[in-house]
Amino acid sequence: MVIHLTELADIPIYFMVKSAEIHGVVRARDRSADARSKGLPRQCGYDKEQKMKRFEPSVATLQGTEALSEARAEDALQQSGTKQSADTFAQVRAARSGTVEFSSVSKIYRSSAGEVSALQNINLQVPAGTIFGIIGRSGAGKSSLLRTVNRLETPSSGRVLVGGVDVATLDEFGLVQLRRRVGMIFQHFNLLSAKTVFENIALPLRVAGVARSEIEIRVTELLTLVGLQDKRETYPSRLSGGQKQRVGIARALATRPEILLCDEATSALDPETTQSILGLLRDINRRLGITIILITHEMSVIREVADQVLVLERGEIAEVGEVWSVFGNPAHAATRALLAPLQHAVPDDVQQRLLESAPVDGNCEQVLMLTFRGGNGLEPDLARISQAFGAVRLLHGGMDRIQGHAQGRLIIAVDVASMRKDLGALTQGSLVVADEIKVLGYVV
Repeated sequence: MVIHLTELADIPIYFMVKSAEIHGVVRARDRSADARSKGLPRQCGYDKEQKMKRFEPSVATLQGTEALSEARAEDALQQSGTKQSADTFAQVRAARSGTVEFSSVSKIYRSSAGEVSALQNINLQVPAGTIFGIIGRSGAGKSSLLRTVNRLETPSSGRVLVGGVDVATLDEFGLVQLRRRVGMIFQHFNLLSAKTVFENIALPLRVAGVARSEIEIRVTELLTLVGLQDKRETYPSRLSGGQKQRVGIARALATRPEILLCDEATSALDPETTQSILGLLRDINRRLGITIILITHEMSVIREVADQVLVLERGEIAEVGEVWSVFGNPAHAATRALLAPLQHAVPDDVQQRLLESAPVDGNCEQVLMLTFRGGNGLEPDLARISQAFGAVRLLHGGMDRIQGHAQGRLIIAVDVASMRKDLGALTQGSLVVADEIKVLGYVV
C-alpha cells in the first residue's frame, strides 16, 4: 500500500513504500500510543535496522541526487505494484522549470460557524528563478495561497500549475515527485531536538533510502552552503535562532528543489540575523537558480530581496508587480497602509510648527515635500532643486534604492520670497526635479 505523507515536526517528506496495511499520515511529533500501535517508531517513521525491508523507495529519490537513477526509479515503480501511468511519470519528470501559475484559484473553508472565503479568483504567474514576495494583513490569505503550491491546501476552485503541471491532476506518485521538488522552511524552524544538525539535514535523504556515502557528500555540501560546517554534531538546543533557520534552509535544500517556499522565515529573528538569512536566500537564488516564494509581514524583507511582490487583501489581489514599482507608487489603500512604516513622514516637531497659511508679514518659509517614485531614472539632484527654489533647507527625508531605482521623500523649506506657483512644471518636462511636489504648510 501507500503512505501518502510523512510529516516530521511539520517537515513534509513524501515517499511511497511497500507495506502490508499502512495507509495514512505519520507525524514524528506524535509520540502517542496510536503511533506505536501502527508499528511506526515515534521519530522518523521507520525502524533503523529494518528500514530497507519496511520501506522500499519506489521513485527517484531527490532531483539532482545521484542516489537513484531515473531507470532505477522506473524499476522501483514497477516493483511496488503502483498503477502509475508512464505519461504522468514523464510529465512530472519533465516539469522542472520552477514556474508557478495560479489560474482562477479560490479557497473556501467550511465549518459549523459557516463559510470563510480565504482566496478569491487569484490569477498570477511566478517566473522561474525569481524571488517572489507575498504580503498582506493577517488573515489576507497568504499562507493559504502558499500551501496550494505543494498541495498542502487544495483550492476549492481553479488550478495551480507547477512547471506547467496542474497539481490537482497528480496521482500519488506524481504528488510524491512534486513535493520532492518543492522545499519549505518555517517560522519556528521545526527541527528534531534529539537529532544533530547533520542528522536533521540528512533526514529527508535517509527517508528516501539514499546511500550513506551520498548522504555524507550532500549534507557536507549543504553545511558549507549555509555556513554551519563547525556545527555538524551540535544539537538544536545549542544553536541560535539564526543558526536553526540555516539548518531548516539546508534541510529544505536536501532534495535539490526547484522551488523554495518560505513561510514567515525571518519573523522570529532579530534584525541582524534577519539580514544574514536574507543574504543567504539571495545567494541561494543566484547560485542555484531556485524560485523562492516567501510570505511575510515585514515590508523591509520584501524590499531587500524580492524581485516581484503580490499584495493580498481579504483573499483578493490588491496589486502585483515589480517591487520598486509597487513600493514607489502604491495604488491600493491596503498597500499604502502596509508601506506606511517605511515612509518618511513629517516629524512631529515640524508638524507642530506648521501653519496652514503664510503670516501677513511674509516672514516665513514654505515647507514642501518632494516625492521620488523611481521611474524614468529620476533621482534627487540637490543642485537642480536649489536652482529651482533658491536657498533651500533640508528638514527631513530619506532615500532608498530598490532594484536600482531611487525612491523616497525630501522635506525642504524654501524662503517665501522664492515660492513658486507653478509647482506642477517642476514635476515634468525639462524642469522636473521630483515626481510629486506637495505644499505642507509654512514655518516661521
